[in-house]
Amino acid sequence: MNWDDLRFFLALSREGSVSGAGRILGVKHTTVARRIAALEERLQTRLFDRLPGGYAMTQAAENLFEHALSMESLAQAVDREVFGQDAELAGSLKLTASHDSAERLIIPKLRAFSEAYPQIDLQLLTTTDLVDLAAREADIALRMTGKPPDYLVGREIMPLRHGVYGTARTLRKLTDPVNVILFRSEAERPLWVSNNFSCPRIVLRVDDVSSMVAATRNHLGLSRIPCYVGDSDPDLRRLDVPLEPSDWGVWILSHVDLRTTARVRVCREFLLEIIEQQRPLIQGENSRYV
Repeated sequence: MNWDDLRFFLALSREGSVSGAGRILGVKHTTVARRIAALEERLQTRLFDRLPGGYAMTQAAENLFEHALSMESLAQAVDREVFGQDAELAGSLKLTASHDSAERLIIPKLRAFSEAYPQIDLQLLTTTDLVDLAAREADIALRMTGKPPDYLVGREIMPLRHGVYGTARTLRKLTDPVNVILFRSEAERPLWVSNNFSCPRIVLRVDDVSSMVAATRNHLGLSRIPCYVGDSDPDLRRLDVPLEPSDWGVWILSHVDLRTTARVRVCREFLLEIIEQQRPLIQGENSRYV
């Protein structure tokens, strides 16, 4: 069976719509519909029921799904092995990082990497999600995390330090109730709020650091953010309050099969160097306290 057909089958099975599958595969939705129709004709069986809410797998599709997953895993392993044996410092290299770490820690230093390795086609993917390194959606990752997945290899470069930040205007008017900004994932009131403020009021919940910084910068309230973000923003000041140490760190990660690839190796060494250069910023040694 043609593996390329199964890529379309898996994408539609996972997304449930031809538009969603097309977005994942980088093709038009009409292409997805055409490829699925051709696959069904070739197999002489219906794989999907076309419903008002999308595409639902038939029993035949559910039987095929596990086999398709096995082929996908094998194809990914072959791709990683071939890429892992590449010793040339040329070709594409996909680096992923969160938007805030890319903007503040990586991009200002990228010119040196570009000049040192002009034949490497570096692609930067900024996302808060853990990009699938097994599927080669990215080759190497800079991640702020507490515990990376087991299938990735790498090392923690240094612990991540946080601070409580606000604008000068917010900090001048710090009276009860104290307005605070939290992440959506913080269902319970975090310790930095409970231990330091007797009458807090949650004014906003966000799902990423960039949104939290924007809200803090616009005087909505106080937030707990990484020092490399807060200290590099000229509009923010750190409040001198005690905080519990973070169990998160700065990690450089790649898939185990790619650890000896020349492009991945030089990118890893580059990331190690620039992160060490910025240790004072990451560790909060440049803070402007109020």
